[in-house]
Amino acid sequence: MLNFTVGPVQSSEIIRKIGAEQVPYFRTSEFSNVMFENEKLMKKFADAEEDARAVFITGSGTAAMEATVMNTLTSKDKALIVDGGSFGHRFVELCKIHKIPHDVIELNIGCELTEEILQSYDNKGYTSFLINVHETSTGVLYNMNLVSDFCKRNKLFLITDCISCFLADNYSMKNSNTDVMITSSQKALACPPGISIIILSSKAINRIKNNNIKSMYFNLEEALKNAERGQTPFTPAVGILLQINARLKYIEENGGVKYENERIRDIANDFRNKIIKADFPFEFVCKSMSNAVTSLYTNNVSANDIFITLKDEYGIWICPNGGMLKDRVFRVGHIGDLTIKDNDILIEALKDMRERKIL
Repeated sequence: MLNFTVGPVQSSEIIRKIGAEQVPYFRTSEFSNVMFENEKLMKKFADAEEDARAVFITGSGTAAMEATVMNTLTSKDKALIVDGGSFGHRFVELCKIHKIPHDVIELNIGCELTEEILQSYDNKGYTSFLINVHETSTGVLYNMNLVSDFCKRNKLFLITDCISCFLADNYSMKNSNTDVMITSSQKALACPPGISIIILSSKAINRIKNNNIKSMYFNLEEALKNAERGQTPFTPAVGILLQINARLKYIEENGGVKYENERIRDIANDFRNKIIKADFPFEFVCKSMSNAVTSLYTNNVSANDIFITLKDEYGIWICPNGGMLKDRVFRVGHIGDLTIKDNDILIEALKDMRERKIL
């Protein structure tokens, strides 16, 4: 199978080889050194402050989202949440579950967050701002310069879900004044799913220390204490953490974040140009697109049928949508172990489907 989904994505041979090895015992100095290195490189790639910390949760990105809400927000907060799709709405659901007072900025499919929209929420007593930097369900990449300026002038605690944009798009915790950045292993890190990473500013750490967390597994204060010795409170997904270590070092040795951003950008731009040139019956869902994925509206054909045909007849995975977008939108990912030649294979498959009058 050729995998153009946005997670889990294709992994390199190096990563797959580690996954085939026996999982070692982890309460050792050797594993602690691996974790220290993971934290150091994650902070570097996120452009976090020196006093920031990274914790590794054995769980999906949603686990990290929930742990962040539980540990850094309380009933005394008043959160403002951007809900532009299914993943933005997940923050809304989490704040409801954990009884965090909140208001929601609801955006239509494919719509951007504008300065005009943000200005209407100035000086309204908010304490925190939650946003999925890249709303993966629609492909929209939000303008974080606008968000950062809004949060600075309103003195807001900024939580960002960078699960699908980390390494794919240029992002700096320092420049955006981000307090919490969340990502996970199965996106541009191109490792198996199972580990999510939370990078915490000093402000976020202080919030955690002053919060009374009623959770054993999601207690980030305990996670931070254990991280001081390069460990986790409970048994982690050891094999995936070793794969993450290899992947981080590979990126570091091959041009760093800038090179990885550019590599993914070039694959994304190549695919989009070929889609336009081939004149398929598709339209881009949004103008402001992440390098991680291209979202496409379909005309007069079911997006889900395209997904099924590519999977069953061509051995190619693209990313379907659910709910009201099931038959209207499909997504093509550009992260993971993909190349421009892989784009050609997908384009040729779509051309063949058009000749067969499937498109």
